[in-house]
Amino acid sequence: MGRMSYISKAAAIRFLIVAAFAFIAASSCTKKAEVVSDIDLLSMPKQVADSMIVNQTTNGKMSMRMVAPRMEKYENDSISYELFPSGFDIYSYDGGVLETQVHALQAKHTVVAKTSEEEWAVFGNVVITNFLKGEQMFTDTLYWDRFKQKIYTHCFVKMSSPMGYMQGYGLESDENARNARILAPFDSFGRLEELEYIDTVNFIGPLLKKQ
Repeated sequence: MGRMSYISKAAAIRFLIVAAFAFIAASSCTKKAEVVSDIDLLSMPKQVADSMIVNQTTNGKMSMRMVAPRMEKYENDSISYELFPSGFDIYSYDGGVLETQVHALQAKHTVVAKTSEEEWAVFGNVVITNFLKGEQMFTDTLYWDRFKQKIYTHCFVKMSSPMGYMQGYGLESDENARNARILAPFDSFGRLEELEYIDTVNFIGPLLKKQ
């Protein structure tokens, strides 16, 4: 009787040990499954590129250049978009000569799957510089319509040039910022004599004295 009791106790102990290990394993599996289920795969980028540089040429000459520290591409059934969360610079050239630079803290390129419509938008301390005209514009948000080849915004804009200073709301221009126009200007002024401007970005060689 005493031996049977000893065997029963040993069997019970073994059963408790096995049950404890089974419980731990089941708990671990459950926790792992919960972690996996929390990951939203649709929110993960399909593609990531660091130190991104894209060059576009026309007839062997540079026409456009894009530089971004990081690009993240996202896709679903209806829309795809690329985010540039660490800054964005795009350079536009005229006959191989640097004409315009657009700098922003962030950018987003969106494409609608069904219609193939696309939109470029840049955000945060946007600076548009036309080196050939000596014009510089500052705003918070800027849109680029690639098909219509124009840039525009509805936000507050400041613009300085050799001819004076302007500010107001809304801006429209061709994509090279050659004919930038503030839609609703206020508190602006012009200079009686236009300042002499020298394009130091594209300048090569010594300055020539005026005759």
